[in-house]
Amino acid sequence: MTSSGMNLKVIAGNANVQLAKRICNDLDTELVSAKVNRFSDGEIGVEIDESIRGDHVFVIQPTCPPVNESLMELLTMIDALKRASAEVVTAVVPYYGYARQDRKAKARDPITAKLVANLITKAGADRVVAIDLHARQIQGFFDLPVDNLRGAPILGDYFAQKEMDDLIVVAPDIGGVKRARDFSERLNTSIAIIDKRRPEANVSEIMNIIGDVKDKNVILVDDMIDTAGTITNAASALKEKGAKEIFATCTHPLFSGPAIDRIKESPISELVVTDTIPLPEEKQLDKITTLSVSSLVANAIKRIYDDLSVSVLFR
Repeated sequence: MTSSGMNLKVIAGNANVQLAKRICNDLDTELVSAKVNRFSDGEIGVEIDESIRGDHVFVIQPTCPPVNESLMELLTMIDALKRASAEVVTAVVPYYGYARQDRKAKARDPITAKLVANLITKAGADRVVAIDLHARQIQGFFDLPVDNLRGAPILGDYFAQKEMDDLIVVAPDIGGVKRARDFSERLNTSIAIIDKRRPEANVSEIMNIIGDVKDKNVILVDDMIDTAGTITNAASALKEKGAKEIFATCTHPLFSGPAIDRIKESPISELVVTDTIPLPEEKQLDKITTLSVSSLVANAIKRIYDDLSVSVLFR
């Protein structure tokens, strides 16, 4: 208990219970006894079986598939906690869905990243913790503190331990250049860029590779992999240009639609992801390695609860 008298409590929705349990294990605490149920018509109900009055409660709930179900669970839980007199509610959203629609790319587009920010705020959250937001400016969509933790230190350390020679980091599109550059600095290597044109949603076309990848070990870096078209097309293009061994990494493994088949058939030797999104058994391939973000999130929770700076975790 802090000097303010608040206890630290952790509660989880149904989206990623295993991650929530790992976080609690790192914090040496137990999940709040609660159930997130469904009424017969599919409406979400929340039962909290212990007092959280006056406490600082952290809700662990990524808005991963089924996205709308996960989001509505998060909102309902925040509302229940505030009505149960929790002093502070922090929404821990390891994967923040709807983030790809963060601006009007064409006329009459919605900006759902802002809409979801409004919903979380209106539900009663006092703070948000996320990991690798699709666009960092989404932090500005909230009128409350947002901690955008980075998956790169965890993923970068994994590759650093391999001690590979002739290494180059590749951005699979122009939008990922900053991410690739940050990753390459961790590994003290250079970057290449794949310039592609996307004719429609979830369809990508490789256009050009900027940089020399011949006889290089390549790490393709992205924040999320959805249908895996971008990353597998990029891997094929790199192989054609003479790349040696191809690795790929992302923080958020959505793996929807044909993703698993594409990854399986691609020239990618190993794909390294995190557990921000749970991978069901049918999506677990031998070439997919999963690293946990539990210690990163647990450290953030502890520092927020103790009123310490969280910025040290971003480095």
